[in-house]
Amino acid sequence: MTRRFFTAFISLTFLVPFAFAQRNHTPPTPAQQVANKVARLTAMLTLTPAQQGTATTIFTTEQSALSTVGASMKTARTALKTAVLANDTAGISTQAAAIGSLTTQEVQVTSTANADFYAMLTPTQQTQYNKLGAFGGRGGGFGGRERHN
Repeated sequence: MTRRFFTAFISLTFLVPFAFAQRNHTPPTPAQQVANKVARLTAMLTLTPAQQGTATTIFTTEQSALSTVGASMKTARTALKTAVLANDTAGISTQAAAIGSLTTQEVQVTSTANADFYAMLTPTQQTQYNKLGAFGGRGGGFGGRERHN
């Protein structure tokens, strides 16, 4: 009995790392993200093929703009970290302002895409979309997640 337990324990000890090593997840590309979003919205709102094409264009434009802003945001955050470590208050102020501006751009890009998408929906689809919450069921309206106290 002890020998069987010991054998099982040793076997699991060597097999567990291999099991975890198999988790090789590749994140979706921006095009796949758009396709997934359009597919989800199509299922929820019964988008026509023409609406699917328009939605794909809207969200591809959004992804492209967000990619540019994201790269700038990464640079600004790295510069902010450097300024913090150097106790450079002027650099901190400059990078904080840059991050604020880039955050504004992110919100503008996303909100514009959502507004364009919403405008192309039929009144019936808009009603359904509103029931789901903005952004296809994620969040609680155009201002973000609602608080429920």
